Amino acid sequence: MTLAPSLTQLSLDPTCRPELTLSPGPPKLTPTLDRAHQIELILSTSPVELTLDPASELTPGSACHPEMTLSPGSTELTLDPAHQPEETPAPNLAELTLEPVHCRPELLDACADLINEQWPRSRASRLHSLGQSSDAFPLCLMLLSPRPTPESLPIVVGHARLSRVLDRPQSLLVETVVVARALRGRGFGRRLMEGLEAFAQARGFRRLHLTTHDQLQFYAHLGYQLGEPVQGLVFTSRRLPATLLKAFPRAPPPRPPCKPPSLTAQTSPRAPKGPALPPPPPLPEPLTTSPPSPASPPPQSLLETQYQDLRGCPIFWMEKDI
Repeated sequence: MTLAPSLTQLSLDPTCRPELTLSPGPPKLTPTLDRAHQIELILSTSPVELTLDPASELTPGSACHPEMTLSPGSTELTLDPAHQPEETPAPNLAELTLEPVHCRPELLDACADLINEQWPRSRASRLHSLGQSSDAFPLCLMLLSPRPTPESLPIVVGHARLSRVLDRPQSLLVETVVVARALRGRGFGRRLMEGLEAFAQARGFRRLHLTTHDQLQFYAHLGYQLGEPVQGLVFTSRRLPATLLKAFPRAPPPRPPCKPPSLTAQTSPRAPKGPALPPPPPLPEPLTTSPPSPASPPPQSLLETQYQDLRGCPIFWMEKDI
């Protein structure tokens, strides 16, 4: 039975239990009608619609199995809107907030999952690292979206970690910058960096340092420039003075070698016998030209760097005055 391109209604008797088959080649659909249920199927090709209603008058014989052949054109299946999955809308940039992790302990698990999505690590170790966040630094910041429903928690959109820098009291080191994978390329990374810059500036800091492997253009658009390596402090305490912190990475001064005790008895010097020895020859004159200094490593550029991370991969140091 071939359908014409117009609105056609086909009703089958529920006692017939016919089958409608859709094959791949032309497609065939095989539904089974039940006496107690009413099935409505809408196939939209161009303007063609097919409605199966068990309450209509057309009753094929009990042994028949009608087939409907559809043209290989574009076929759409229209489902009930109440059963279609709803897509989660992207958060509004103007509604995002930046909050420390230690102020929202109920979001620790969600923040750990976000970071582990980019850098897999033990969950217990990640939660322990996030649990070290405090106002005394290091401090972990979360970029949060408002609650989609009153009963749910805010959505963790991004994360960044701030640490103090050795010998630079007005600088902070930015680490572990990450945005949810499904939301990248929509301006959330810029919003995260601008928020943490305002956060650091409000607390008296004037410069930010960071490292990157492949996001140089992104940070360059935000005003970051190539800089020198710095050392971030893993922990800080008001009880430890800066002079004590400076001593940690330094090696102890070398001690003079100890002289073994002499086993022979010391005797008084005797007067030389025979004629006196001639004076030693004069020392050679010092060189007027200094030896050549070792060649300094080439400076880093946006295409090449002299620095490497712990795995030996090239890494770029960048900084920005805020």
